[in-house]
Amino acid sequence: MRPVPRRRLTAPRASLARALGVVSLSFAAVAGAPVQAGVFNPETFTLDNGLQVVVVENARAPIVVHTVWYRAGAADEPPGKSGIAHFLEHLMFKGTPTVPSGWFSKIVAANGGSDNAFTSQDYTAYVQRVASDRLELVMRMEADRMANLRLTDEKVAPERGVVQEERRQRTGNSPAAQLYERRRAVTYLRHPYRIPVIGWKREIDGLTAEDALAFYRRHYAPNNAILIVAGDATAARVRRLAEKHYGPIPRRPVPGRVRPVEPDQLAARRITMKHPRVHVPSVSITWRTPSYAAGETRHAYPLLLLSDILGGGSTSRLHRRLVIEEKAAAGAGAGYLGIALDMGEFSVSASALAGGDIVRIEALLKEEIERVVEHGVSEAELTRTRRAMLAGAIYARDGLRAAPRVIGRALTTGQTIADVEAWPERIRAVTAAELQDAARAVFVERRSITAVLLPGPPG
Repeated sequence: MRPVPRRRLTAPRASLARALGVVSLSFAAVAGAPVQAGVFNPETFTLDNGLQVVVVENARAPIVVHTVWYRAGAADEPPGKSGIAHFLEHLMFKGTPTVPSGWFSKIVAANGGSDNAFTSQDYTAYVQRVASDRLELVMRMEADRMANLRLTDEKVAPERGVVQEERRQRTGNSPAAQLYERRRAVTYLRHPYRIPVIGWKREIDGLTAEDALAFYRRHYAPNNAILIVAGDATAARVRRLAEKHYGPIPRRPVPGRVRPVEPDQLAARRITMKHPRVHVPSVSITWRTPSYAAGETRHAYPLLLLSDILGGGSTSRLHRRLVIEEKAAAGAGAGYLGIALDMGEFSVSASALAGGDIVRIEALLKEEIERVVEHGVSEAELTRTRRAMLAGAIYARDGLRAAPRVIGRALTTGQTIADVEAWPERIRAVTAAELQDAARAVFVERRSITAVLLPGPPG
């Protein structure tokens, strides 16, 4: 597919946890709290053409991670063109007048580096990891394709087949991923978060070079992008190189990110799917929630902590109750997806033992949710979870990958550098009472979406 393998998509994988909506935790922030302590201590500036530049200096090794993030993802696609944001991500490797099709990754690899790209509902990102003395090389090539991408139907047609094969492998071959896709479609009535990042099959079949170029011209402008460089490069050097290579690209009008407003959910929703390749039943319960940037954002940090207390590992409440004490489930967990421009999601999930009773497992999940709503959590639970998260923040500073990922996701979903840097103080400030308030606000029966995956013939 590419000279250098890359992870293409942030849509669900074939794993049960991903299919049930359990997501990994990452740094995030809630607007409005004071900034008291830093995480990455970045330096940021904006070029005359509107490109925001963020530099995180880390001289532990002579390496840099160079990333460009666009404030454009699957939720920004025009109706009937699902998958075009992810498709364009593929097509960005199809060449410019100075870098022929397929050569971008080859050049990075020949210089000892690696590259990657990924698309979500709210952003698309391009990443290169190279020796620090190769920073100008990747910056020149990334700036080149920001302005000079060339596409033809002859280039587009084969890549469309690659995307369709990707969809078959990740969704078509996975009952769990199929359930996840349908659960998302049930969760949202109007909002484009209901559409899979990779797109619906029939709409992918109809995507053309002109569709991709239209999305490219509409969204891939310097004033709609963020350049993040982490590693062995000073802010002064990054500024000089950015002004040289990105600075000449003119700014363009970029549409506002106006999306349909999701109506209030008036009744609980349920989806059950059977598949002959399913051997272990599973169930998830999901609620739409505030995110770090939208809705009642004061609940976001408590929900982050609550997801770890409920389902963050072998010491979590759900694992202890369902797996160890009741011996009803093979695994159980929880996750909070709060990094979003619009709504977030909170899910609890469990998979049965062979021959297990999925009805009983669902009842146990609900009991644990009701327990949190009625009684909250203990100070000991909150302290333990807070300590673990703060330790993770400290360790993240040592590597080069965390800073671009955390900052890029934050800035493309309505947050700021100040929000990211305030993460430690804000998580320390969460109280047990705030956590219980968040649970009471979110865990409302009529706003739940239950998804069940069972063995058996479709029907």
